[in-house]
Parts: sequence; structure tokens; C-alpha cells
Amino acid sequence: MPDTDRILLKKYANRRLYDTEKSAYVTLADVAGMIREGRWVIVKDADSGEDVTAFTLTQIIMEEAKKKNALLPSSLLHLVIRHGETLLADFFNKHLEKMVASYISYKTLADEQFNKWLEMGTDLSDTTRRNIPENSPLQSFFRQFFPDPPTGSGGDKPFTENHEDEPDSGKT
Repeated sequence: MPDTDRILLKKYANRRLYDTEKSAYVTLADVAGMIREGRWVIVKDADSGEDVTAFTLTQIIMEEAKKKNALLPSSLLHLVIRHGETLLADFFNKHLEKMVASYISYKTLADEQFNKWLEMGTDLSDTTRRNIPENSPLQSFFRQFFPDPPTGSGGDKPFTENHEDEPDSGKT
């Protein structure tokens, strides 16, 4: 990550956070805003120089959970407390971040694809409908939003069976 995206904060004994970039004290809400803007925050204890970033970020999460009255299900929190330092610490360190990043990536891709389908579905001409195979999952999806077959599609016949626009194949 480029250094311009990193912010060094110093945490003092009075629990105040000092932004070394702006030379000003900041709140946990300010730090959350920096992170939402894409900045990477590093928090060091002002006296010892110890990295206290994880503790500070956990405080932010706990404050937000307090506002919403829940962040994680109680059953998961019980497991974290019961197995915290042993079993779950390894899982969190190795897998959880990758799983969440993958979820966000796939969700973004799925949202983009769905929006493309909606755009495509708003202008379904007879030709477009006939070119979607009858056994395609898209067929049932489009029927939910466009239940009436297009004009000239042969009534209740599947869209793929309408051959009115095709050149005469020698039949008389």
C-alpha cells in the first residue's frame, strides 16, 4: 500500500488519538471515516511505540455494534471467547480476511452482472427472446418480468420454436 494511503496515529495514556498527518487529535469515529475513505491506519502507543492498531480497530467495531445493538451473532461470540487464543486465532489470521475480501469481490461482480441483465431485459425484442434457449435459466427469469410472449411468437409456444422470421426452407 502506498505511504500516502497510510496514516500514523499515536495513542496516549489518556486514550486520546493523535493524527500525525494533520497534527490534531481525532476520535474513533474520525478514524472509522478515514478507513471508509480507503486510508490504512496504523496506531502506535505514544510511550512504548507498541503497535495497538488491532485493539483500536476492535474498539471502533465495538462502538458501532453498540449503536446497532449487535454486530455478530451471540453463538459466534461464545465460540470466540471459548476458543479465542487457540483455534479461532489461527482461523482469523489465515482465512477470515481472504473470505471477506472474496465475498466483497464476488458480490460486486454479481451486482454488476445483474444490472447488465436488467438493462438487457428492458429491451427484449422478439429476436432477443428467441435467441435465449428454452432450457436456459434466463428464460424463467425473464418470464417473471415479461410473462406475455412477444407479438407473433406463436402464442404459448416457447420462444425458440417460433420460426416465422426465418427464410423459407423449401416447405410449401
